Amino acid sequence: MDISARSLALHEELKGKLEVISRCPIHTQEDLSLAYTPGVAAPCLEIQKDPMRSYALTRRQNMVAVITDGSAVLGLGNIGPLAGMPVMEGKCVLFKEFAGVDAFPLCVDTQDVDELVRTIALISKSFGGINLEDIAAPRCFEVERRLKELCDIPVFHDDQHGTAVVITAALTNALKVVGKAKEEVRVVLNGIGAAGTAAARLLLDLGFSKMTLCDRDGILCPGTPGQPAHHEELAARTNPDGRTGTLADALIGADVFIGVSRPGMVTGEMVESMAKDPILLAMANPVPEIMPDVAKAHGAAVVGTGRSDFPNQINNVLVFPGVFKGALSCGAMQITEAMKQAAALALAEAVTPAQLSAEYILPSPLDQRATYAVAAAVAKEARKSGMARF
Repeated sequence: MDISARSLALHEELKGKLEVISRCPIHTQEDLSLAYTPGVAAPCLEIQKDPMRSYALTRRQNMVAVITDGSAVLGLGNIGPLAGMPVMEGKCVLFKEFAGVDAFPLCVDTQDVDELVRTIALISKSFGGINLEDIAAPRCFEVERRLKELCDIPVFHDDQHGTAVVITAALTNALKVVGKAKEEVRVVLNGIGAAGTAAARLLLDLGFSKMTLCDRDGILCPGTPGQPAHHEELAARTNPDGRTGTLADALIGADVFIGVSRPGMVTGEMVESMAKDPILLAMANPVPEIMPDVAKAHGAAVVGTGRSDFPNQINNVLVFPGVFKGALSCGAMQITEAMKQAAALALAEAVTPAQLSAEYILPSPLDQRATYAVAAAVAKEARKSGMARF
């Protein structure tokens, strides 16, 4: 059986990857009185007097909602919220297994921004954080922006920011391997959807100033008719050389290619046109923009993909469990840009100098030391910036 058939059989057998386990055994009448009526009135009244007590008296302090509208599920597209449920359950399993964070899947049957925002805002008091998942661009930008204004808990769109953080960590370490500095390298990023937009912004904020962005119509340039607002914003901040043309034109002389786009976008000849010792982070799934063996045969020094069957898997699971664990541990009100930057640098530093090589630029997704390094960095930055409640 291939992996798809085996996974289908597993889901059929389990009938769901999650279950609710009570933390409070009920064996006696006294147990019942303490956990429920009449004793439960006491914590209710405490929370009424001081809402902050909800973090001490309920599971809210370790609970994340994983929420989708089903409009951009993995590489499957707009398959709807119900069909996206196995992914949301899987995400919750990863939260628990890698960070000890409880998470609950919520698949909302609307793709209307107003309805989605209102629904999530109304239930937000039950959770310590909101993980938005698989919501298509550009709608996802508006949903996240409005929820951050309405909610007093972290709202994090993992497809945007989790991807941006892991890309940044991978590139930071890849540059160490080839001996190049971020201020000097020319980076080409292809695919300016949710992930590409967030990655471009984070890299720009961290000092990668020589960036050229491409989408299906080629190099992003200011003033292009009909260009989405987020494209226009990024076009104004990138392409300092004023290049025009296709992805192939952009890659001539480039040091780095980052792909969050479609399979087969990069050829071996395009790799040969890049600068010496180029880095290619080709993350289209399940088939990358260029296969690692092809990229290396044409001169690539470091290659990463989103796949687990090649070295240098660039996977969000290295990011979101630790980010939320750190944010929850200090009662963070938001996940700020500085907290994302701290997460990226901590993840990069989780690879020791002795481990670092062209074949190992990120920790294994199964290495929980990375999760705890990210969590500690996020909590520290939250406290430093005044975003922590405790």
